[in-house]
Amino acid sequence: MRIFITGASGFIGSAVTKELIGLGHEVIGLARSDESAAAIANAGAVPLRGSLEDIDSLKKGVNESDGVINLGFNHDFSQFNTSVKVELKAIEAMGEILEGTGRPFIIASGGPTLNEKIDLNNSMMPRISSAAKALELANHNVRSSIIRLAPCVHDGSKRGFIGALIDIAKRTGVSGYAGDGSNRWCAVHCLDAARLFCLALEKAPAGSVLQAVADTGIPLKVIAEKIGEHLNVPVRSIDDEDIGKHFGWLGRVIGADIAASSTFTQKLLDWHPSHPGLLYNLDHGHFFDNL
Repeated sequence: MRIFITGASGFIGSAVTKELIGLGHEVIGLARSDESAAAIANAGAVPLRGSLEDIDSLKKGVNESDGVINLGFNHDFSQFNTSVKVELKAIEAMGEILEGTGRPFIIASGGPTLNEKIDLNNSMMPRISSAAKALELANHNVRSSIIRLAPCVHDGSKRGFIGALIDIAKRTGVSGYAGDGSNRWCAVHCLDAARLFCLALEKAPAGSVLQAVADTGIPLKVIAEKIGEHLNVPVRSIDDEDIGKHFGWLGRVIGADIAASSTFTQKLLDWHPSHPGLLYNLDHGHFFDNL
């Protein structure tokens, strides 16, 4: 198949692109800069200049493909509401072309849950409007599905929330956590997540809600202790009134319990995470190689 991917040069997108090409698919990658276009071309894919805001480029990519994976999203938390609106308009535009075609349309959306269910009426859930729109397309002959990624997507390098926690610990001299640190974060290796996107593209039933989760839930205090050990800094709970100052944008979620399951997803698509877990990479210091 020829697959159009937004966010193709990103952390997860580049892994998905490589996986798809390895499986014999062709990839068209949306590129908003010369640097992104070069990275996409070097990966063996075809760059298409444009962005999520450039509806014409999105339509071109969809029209030239047999399936679509939407991984593009601006994760600047200072512009989060704007990013959500841009994503929704992009999904609506691509969905209009896909209607009636039976082609696969996979999007990354929101965080996973322990019971593997999604409440489309929960207006407080981030990016719920995009998820609802994608699932609605399943009623219009689009094989659409959503993949809810664990907040800690990693590959042994300094990435995502874990990278942010390491940077904060370096800057402040303290590896911190909220409360008693018993709240849990789930995680998945980037290559396992990439494999799931490919499986969803190939065989996920229309309207599927899938969860990219390998480690069901690791207590935040355990994560903080691993970081403190490698940086040789003290580990302690951060007082409630200092959460924002210490963690910055991450303070919004630092105390959240984000344990999640992927039992249904693994059974449905015969997906079995096989790459090293988060604690393995922390234990072996892989996140700290470039410090």
